Amino acid sequence: MKSFEVVFQPGGLETEIPEGSTIMEAMHRAGIDADFPCGGRGKCGKCRVKILAGGGEPAAVEREILAEKELENGIRLACAAKIHGHMTVQLPERLRHNILIASGERAYQIEPHLRKVYVELEKPSLDDLRSDWRRFRDTLAGHGSDGTGPALPLALLRRLPSTMRKAGYRLTAVMHGDKIAGFDGGDSTATMLGMAFDIGTTTIVGYLLDLYSGRELGVVSTLNPQTGFGADVISRITFAGREKDGLYRLHNAVIGAINNLVEEAVEKAGASREQVYGISVVANTCMHHLFLGISPENVAVAPYVPAISEPLVVDAGELAIDINRAGKIFILPNIAGFVGADTVAVLLATEMDRSEDVKLVIDIGTNGEIALGTKDRIVACSAAAGPAFEGAQISSGMRGAAGAIDHVYFGDKLEYSVIGGGSPLGICGSGLLDTVAGLLELGIINKRGKILPLEQIANTSALRFKDHLTEYEGESAFLLAGASETGHGRPVMITQSDIRGLQLAKGAMAAGVRVLMEVYGIQAGDIKEVLLAGAFGNYLNPHSACMIGLIPPELEGKIKMVGNAAGTGAKLALLSSSEYSRAADIAGFVEFVELGSYPKFNSIFAECTYF
Repeated sequence: MKSFEVVFQPGGLETEIPEGSTIMEAMHRAGIDADFPCGGRGKCGKCRVKILAGGGEPAAVEREILAEKELENGIRLACAAKIHGHMTVQLPERLRHNILIASGERAYQIEPHLRKVYVELEKPSLDDLRSDWRRFRDTLAGHGSDGTGPALPLALLRRLPSTMRKAGYRLTAVMHGDKIAGFDGGDSTATMLGMAFDIGTTTIVGYLLDLYSGRELGVVSTLNPQTGFGADVISRITFAGREKDGLYRLHNAVIGAINNLVEEAVEKAGASREQVYGISVVANTCMHHLFLGISPENVAVAPYVPAISEPLVVDAGELAIDINRAGKIFILPNIAGFVGADTVAVLLATEMDRSEDVKLVIDIGTNGEIALGTKDRIVACSAAAGPAFEGAQISSGMRGAAGAIDHVYFGDKLEYSVIGGGSPLGICGSGLLDTVAGLLELGIINKRGKILPLEQIANTSALRFKDHLTEYEGESAFLLAGASETGHGRPVMITQSDIRGLQLAKGAMAAGVRVLMEVYGIQAGDIKEVLLAGAFGNYLNPHSACMIGLIPPELEGKIKMVGNAAGTGAKLALLSSSEYSRAADIAGFVEFVELGSYPKFNSIFAECTYF
């Protein structure tokens, strides 16, 4: 089979790929992280690129999605355009994603999972013929460590003779409990670093920490490279099961991202990978399984059973994570198939398990997690909100990245803010929320979500926005920015279908809250505090969320943003073995409520789709 060279601009990155491959496959091979919200199935039209040279005939799906003018200008869909010769492709300006890295702090006791013991060994002689391992073990016993524990793993035994002699019989043992996890040559007791990772469906955030002091030395983040295989967990589960080596590719993608972030973090801090001894990981159940290389297929089908829910400690080498050879990976426990370790971390960070007052914790996203309770009882559920909050499957939608309209204001005239400034390229979830809330307040849309014709709009104040009422592909729409105002020459608007998508998403979340309140036996007024975790929850306007009924309106004054609480929980679990154990207790204590099997769920969901 012939292969052809594909050159990506800007930057001139080159790759070679077999004839008939798509540009998306060439991007993957070249290591280009890109977003394919529909998993590359040619449904969303969000993977537009420009072919500068070598383009063939557009596929049927491209003719269906792209305008004739776009095709004439070389615009193609990366997931559909196939390579039949040498090609040059211009990528859109690299998106700067608005990744939430801020995390809160609370009191805790530092109790490292690992400890170091420096020893100076007596050199062997004709009078002392102990083996290297026995010599090491006996010396450790003299320093208060268990010298009678299990022998070193074979990989460590192979290193021991040369390391011992090169270091002049001075070694630092790295202990995990009473076991020797590894050793360094010389005295390395001065430094022990770790990283806490929050692996989200969309983004990955890592915190570099001093394991002795708890001091944060740096924060790094990236788009989760698995977005190239699908925007949501279901599309990735499908990819893992459907595609040849799908699970392997998804697993390798996230491990590669973790290794890159470790390198970036230590480089910024003036440290090295060898000084990193521990990593904690929180993720939803699907991301958790993919990180471990475990198939998540059973999470997606009833009764939605994960392969493992318990906390897990894994050798770094077993996962090909490039840190100190003694390094350990501490994975927090899951609660259920769609309520994972990230929710456990949020509950750990917010201390719901010790709260006297009723708290409601909401992490809004494609797969939204909700928890409600006190120290006496916590109930939790997962709400399949879909990708509307992430901007996917919205006509002008995009993630919270440079160029996205993130907030909309209805004053004397329509105004909006754009992430990074400049001309808008689309709208993200928080901007969508503001737009629909504003249209609802003005009476431009009704409680059912219908955009009303001009003659049915009773509010005279709304008439100042009449020029924004338009049509798109045969349905009503509201124009936010005309083609001349945008950065790509296409209008940015909210269509009737977009509003319906938001209704379904907010209906799922609101229904989850309602069901948990019923299970708990309380009313909204009994809730003392609403904690919004995660990126979307921290960028949304609380008034907009309450206006459309995403959050019960009577709770608007009780809303508090808690930043990346999952990241905070990951840090706590890494810095304190007691907090790690507490996370396991929380996971076992929480009562999971399966919304689909709740008797009144369908009727509650239907009610909650109304504004």
